[in-house]
Amino acid sequence: MLVVDPYNNRKYETLSYLPPLTDEQIAKQVEYIIRQKWTPCIEFDRCGGVHRRNFCGSGCYYARSWVMWKLPMFGCQDAASVLREIAECAKIYPDCFIRVLGFDAKRQVQVAGFLVKKPSV
Repeated sequence: MLVVDPYNNRKYETLSYLPPLTDEQIAKQVEYIIRQKWTPCIEFDRCGGVHRRNFCGSGCYYARSWVMWKLPMFGCQDAASVLREIAECAKIYPDCFIRVLGFDAKRQVQVAGFLVKKPSV
């Protein structure tokens, strides 16, 4: 049984295979990020997938990141503020994909990430 079409199935972020998340579902994911003492960050991109603009050789991650929406939300204590920032980003960039990331300052890495908005095409 073929589960996904490997050629015509764009790969997006975690949870992107689900129907669009409600604000309540997004808030629960963000609350988890905050409980773990990770820093929420919002990013957006027109392409929405992992892509390279320039070839730099194997293992090169240059030009594969999305555009950061403002600064990471250091010290964020409530999911509502993240939801407001998502809404503001979506209002200004309605044709973009938007994702929320969680960064662990101790390990200095991204430890969570999920898609919160796809453009209506």
